[in-house]
Amino acid sequence: MTEHPLVEQARALLTLDRDEEAGELLARRLAEDPDDVRAWVQLAYVHQGLGRDEEVLTATAAALALAPDDYEALIVRAYALRRSTRREEAEAAARTAIGLAPELWNGYAALSEALTAWQERWPEAFDAASMAVRFGPEAVNAHRALWKASLLVGRNDVRARAVREVLRLDPQNAWALAELADQAEYDAARAPLIGAGAKLTASADAAATALVADPTSERLRKQIDAAVFRMLRGTRWIALVCLVLAALAARVFPTGDDATSLPAPLGTRVWALTLMALAWAFGAWRRYRRLRTGVRLSMWSLVRRVGWARLVVGQSAWITTTAVVIALTPWSDRLVPQILFWAALVPTLVTIRLEHAAAR
Repeated sequence: MTEHPLVEQARALLTLDRDEEAGELLARRLAEDPDDVRAWVQLAYVHQGLGRDEEVLTATAAALALAPDDYEALIVRAYALRRSTRREEAEAAARTAIGLAPELWNGYAALSEALTAWQERWPEAFDAASMAVRFGPEAVNAHRALWKASLLVGRNDVRARAVREVLRLDPQNAWALAELADQAEYDAARAPLIGAGAKLTASADAAATALVADPTSERLRKQIDAAVFRMLRGTRWIALVCLVLAALAARVFPTGDDATSLPAPLGTRVWALTLMALAWAFGAWRRYRRLRTGVRLSMWSLVRRVGWARLVVGQSAWITTTAVVIALTPWSDRLVPQILFWAALVPTLVTIRLEHAAAR
């Protein structure tokens, strides 16, 4: 059946997320002809986009009163009933839609969503979502339904595959990119201290990619900030390694029965400086150079905005500078380099302890 021009315009506006404007056109159309089923269905989509479930139910009830077998109206109604916790009615609407068109994926996805209301029926929801993907392998929302059902039944392999399939169909899909960012954040949070840097870089890059698709997401911005802050915290460990190398090379602390004579050989101290440079090159600079431009900008923005981030950067700089001074100077007495060593080490360890306490 041919749609009225106002309904066609409203449908086009909905694809552009201009729900309010679409609603105004549909209200005009229904004032002219309250028996226009397609106008009622499109109005249900408008209310769905605006989160008005009661209005969705009203619009779909009007559409189904005029056309009891309208497939679209049943699908939209099933989701609204599920969100309204009317789970038996949601299941009934979805099964009615499947009975009308068993070859279409939408009904199985709606049924899967309805069945998630019962924990004991989550396996059925997974089966229904699998059917949705079978009948709609090129439909993004079919894969999203399978993602949700696989999450509930603990099928992480299927869940990951669903995200990949969505990105195959829509490489800039904001939801799928955000899911990848969340997984990268999860991996980074559970990575051991050694090797965490690469996971943090991947987390920040994934969040930055998702942010391009959804520039208004405050959650993704916070995720980038969290990743780069952990990167900055990691630089203190590099600095502490440099401090230990400098102390060993400069013979800051006597070892054995006979204290080693001072000053330490120049060659030993230069070698320590070389190792310190290598530690920074491979531990920080090399990784920093690989970061996306947006993540690097976020790092410096975080340093400007957050005082604790400035403290972390300052500590790394202070420790490294202290290490260089200790290594370069031909000390004839151990008191001054020992004071410098403890002045760099103790406040940093206290700060790290406070951070861990705050995290708990």
